[in-house]
Amino acid sequence: MKNTNIAIIGAGPYGLSIAAHLKARKIDFRIFGSPMHTWITQMPKGMRLKSEGFASSLYDPESSFTLRRYCQERNIPYAEIGLPVPLDTFTAYGLEFQKRLVPELEHKIVTSVERASEGFRIVLNDGEVFSANRVVVAVGICHFGYVPPVLATLPEEFVTHSSGHGDVDYFKGREVAVVGAGASALDLAALLHEAGASVQLVARKPAIRFHDPPSKAPPSLSARLRRPMTGIGPGWKLFFCANVPWAFHRLPEGYRVESVKKILGPAPGWFIKEQVVGKLPFHLGTSVEKASVENGRVHLELTNGNNSRKRIVTDHVIAATGYRVDLERLKFLNSELRAGIRSLEHTPLLSSNFECSVPGLYFVGTSAANAFGPVMRFAFGAGYTAARLSGHFARSSRT
Repeated sequence: MKNTNIAIIGAGPYGLSIAAHLKARKIDFRIFGSPMHTWITQMPKGMRLKSEGFASSLYDPESSFTLRRYCQERNIPYAEIGLPVPLDTFTAYGLEFQKRLVPELEHKIVTSVERASEGFRIVLNDGEVFSANRVVVAVGICHFGYVPPVLATLPEEFVTHSSGHGDVDYFKGREVAVVGAGASALDLAALLHEAGASVQLVARKPAIRFHDPPSKAPPSLSARLRRPMTGIGPGWKLFFCANVPWAFHRLPEGYRVESVKKILGPAPGWFIKEQVVGKLPFHLGTSVEKASVENGRVHLELTNGNNSRKRIVTDHVIAATGYRVDLERLKFLNSELRAGIRSLEHTPLLSSNFECSVPGLYFVGTSAANAFGPVMRFAFGAGYTAARLSGHFARSSRT
């Protein structure tokens, strides 16, 4: 059976950035997946990234191929701040990053990972079986779409998660209720409205907290000191989260988990506001109490904090209700392996080097947010992760 030192599962911003760093250090690895798969298949066409241009690159050790350079090469409009990055630009850049810096990517799916006498036994969808000393799980959010129980009871043809809509043209002329208050919900609502659907937004939040648009003039020194800009937003709290994930990791476990829940809550990009406000009805401060199908249409019973109720009727419901990491949903990790991973609220407990309680098994990206902070939910976090992990592997190899 063939052996490799490190197997990387996933070829999004984290997997590709880690691979680029390992290659630069001449560390043996194999990487599997479809490049930028989640971004290409699970994000609606026409959306724009909430992250600013300077925070939307993938990472190699020399920063030799940034989003800025890609846009310059192709004469694509670009700005460090203030010009939202179109999804198709970002995905095309990610694909080019893979071709130039990680040509070793194998377009295969890992179907099984289990412990072996030394390391791990891995099976691919083409039937190949090999062993790896270490495994990096970099699958992003694709396994973790969350649909609230009250909506999950609806038949599948009447409710979908926001990740299931790369194209919304199918809903032209139909009535759709979007549930959620974050970027996914408002992006979808805007695109559905533009595509000719009749859209309603339902959210528990009493108000939609759009991001503030960036200032057109460069901020003064005093303004930068009051609210420093970071790859995940402005402010000293976010400065801490974005720039010292290792320090966040040292905080008490319970405090970390609560902080990840509260910091950077649902907030659409500033550029979406004009596309939805005043153009479609918002049902704010309301929760879905009951959902049912009657005569081929979805009936949602809504309630607010004053226990007043109302009912809306629609053709389809889209749950733009985010993602919840749950190790049990990673079925390619066999049950014995999953059972051996110490966890907190279904997420892996990780060392300062992203290693879980199973020696040699590492988790990065969204799965690592409770350990290293909210920066791990953004492509920007791949920079720290790739540098930290590749350095760790290099030291381990020397040892």
